[in-house]
Amino acid sequence: MSQFTPRVLSGMQPTGNLHLGNYLGAMLNWIRMQETHETLYCVVDLHAITQGVTVWGGPTVLRKAILDVTAAYIACGLDPKKSIIFNQSQVAEHAELAWVFNCVARLGWLDRMTQFKEKAGKDKERASVGLYDYPVLMAADILIYKATHVPVGEDQKQHLELTRDIAQKFNLDFAESIAAQGHGEAFFPITDPVIQGPATRVMSLRDGTKKMSKSDPSDLSRINLTDSADDIARKIRKAKTDADGIPSAAGGLKGRPEAENLVGIYAALAGQGVEQVLAEYGGGQFSAFKNALAELAVLKLAPIAGEMNRLLADPGYVEAVLKDGSDRARAIAQPVMREVRKIMGFVVS
Repeated sequence: MSQFTPRVLSGMQPTGNLHLGNYLGAMLNWIRMQETHETLYCVVDLHAITQGVTVWGGPTVLRKAILDVTAAYIACGLDPKKSIIFNQSQVAEHAELAWVFNCVARLGWLDRMTQFKEKAGKDKERASVGLYDYPVLMAADILIYKATHVPVGEDQKQHLELTRDIAQKFNLDFAESIAAQGHGEAFFPITDPVIQGPATRVMSLRDGTKKMSKSDPSDLSRINLTDSADDIARKIRKAKTDADGIPSAAGGLKGRPEAENLVGIYAALAGQGVEQVLAEYGGGQFSAFKNALAELAVLKLAPIAGEMNRLLADPGYVEAVLKDGSDRARAIAQPVMREVRKIMGFVVS
């Protein structure tokens, strides 16, 4: 039996509006897990600033974005009484442990991180150190709570592997001290990824080969959780498809990324399998299917936008949720950080 309490941590950046991909790929899984696990869901605002002020927009924009994402968490169904909902920057132990992990991790490990290469582009010499190093902060986010499970998308799986490497190296480097302090063979757990959900990879409505993204310049590429019913329906009806009709079996979606994406979105929103959707709509045309998908998406998503608007009309409530959550998160993080200091030999008063 593991010595570690089963605990879940995950989070999203407050950069741009959350969208359908966030909801189907992560949020629905988070909501389910709060019923079965101890859960912490973080607004990762320290990660939001890694690409510089021109990207995150400055203090006013950042503050609004933190409140917006928190409201989205609650509107989607995260319960502040069941889950700890907080923003990362209010728990200083995230940053302190990240520095310790900077001295444990190795440059070669970070050099292999593909997301840095994608985000930095050709001019990586001008990228911030934070953008390069943020997987180490992500490891600290997870391990400061000794989280045993992290729901992640496929694009974050490599970062979780780094978290596991850092935990293993810390446990090995300080094995004697860890045992002497009464922590057994390991101080940090080897965190497991939870890659599941009704649609773990939702693609752009304009290009089925690209992931739905907050940073896509075309607003038609995504359905934002703040979109009105009319906007949701319009974007689905304008979604790219091919000239063929809807197949009657999943094999007929192969090589048709836009068709596969729309069918997958319908299946996820309806709580059905792809084969069930094709059994109902196979042989038909996408025009009729898009109408059905638009109705379903409006039914499922429009109430989220309404609830977000209600919550944001009372920012004091949202701020109170974050304060309560950060207090509860800090109560877990502070003892962990204190033990890290003792294990490493720092003088602890």
